[in-house]
Amino acid sequence: MLILSRKKNEKIRIGTDVVVQVLSISESQVKIGIDAPASVKILRDEIYEDVKKHTIEATIQSKEKPAPDLSELVINKLNKGK
Repeated sequence: MLILSRKKNEKIRIGTDVVVQVLSISESQVKIGIDAPASVKILRDEIYEDVKKHTIEATIQSKEKPAPDLSELVINKLNKGK
């Protein structure tokens, strides 16, 4: 992990198109702004972990469901002979 010290209004660049700026500093909180392309997903860690957990649970549940029985599927054969 890279650890950097920054003062208010100072920036950090990640690659060529992500900029992190310290907006304000108080006793127990640092506000940062992140400028990045729309294709870069930016999530708070607790949200990321929650999404990851739900994705894993959904994957497990979908694997537990049996495949549907397609042998009784009715196919519309109307206009088939023309």
